[in-house]
Amino acid sequence: MPDLTVLLSPADQKQPGGNPFAPDMFDYRTSGTFNYFDDLNPERRELIDTLQETIEEKDEEALADLFGLEDYELEEAVRVNREIYDAPLMSALDRYSPGVMYAAMDFANLPTGAQRRLLENGVILSGLFGLLRPDDLIPNYQLGMGVTLPDIGPVADYWRPIISPVLNEGLEGRWVWDLLPEVHRKAWTDEHTYEARVEVRFERVEDGERVPITGEDLEVQRGQFVNVIVQETAEEMDDLREWAEEESDELAFDEEASTYDEETKTWTVVMVQE
Repeated sequence: MPDLTVLLSPADQKQPGGNPFAPDMFDYRTSGTFNYFDDLNPERRELIDTLQETIEEKDEEALADLFGLEDYELEEAVRVNREIYDAPLMSALDRYSPGVMYAAMDFANLPTGAQRRLLENGVILSGLFGLLRPDDLIPNYQLGMGVTLPDIGPVADYWRPIISPVLNEGLEGRWVWDLLPEVHRKAWTDEHTYEARVEVRFERVEDGERVPITGEDLEVQRGQFVNVIVQETAEEMDDLREWAEEESDELAFDEEASTYDEETKTWTVVMVQE
């Protein structure tokens, strides 16, 4: 198995439905097939219980502020969160498939080996579940890492002391591609246990000036970059250089603008859309 890990965020948009006969992911299980980070189940239950209690106690206006949603989207968020324990399950990768980043990964059209590398080496930092593998089975839900719950506080703060030891142990000695938004990175106290971490910034030229790519365009770039990582089995900087020089038609690796911090073993890589 390659010594790489790809850190990912979930998607706000989620595929509804699932398999009602799938194993209950809230059971304690020794197998990683259905729930890789099953030691987190007690904390997951505590968070779910608090979320559901909050939904029952708050009025519509307060819930709109909590979730940052309104009208039908708010009604749907409330409904799926009420049904979490009884909801049908599907893999996290399929659940998040409507999201822009996940659509851009184009998982279905990846070669079999690349699919396996993503399933085995991807780690998703989730507001509701803490840590997930892409093939972990999860219900539909709505809870962002930036939400603040009564008695829990900011979700990222809740998860930080719980998932940081688990994540740091899992990343030990590995080449880490960090594609996390800042709100998800706040849920992790990074002890720099890895061989190296690569934080990727995407830029493009507008009116003769370089500007950061943001919004859905950024999610597209992240998803396409994941596609490259797992196809190339990229676990050192030379793999990125080789791909950018020989195969990339859309992204250029700006080595002069990229930096490396020896103390934290962190690369900040700048990729420029051409």
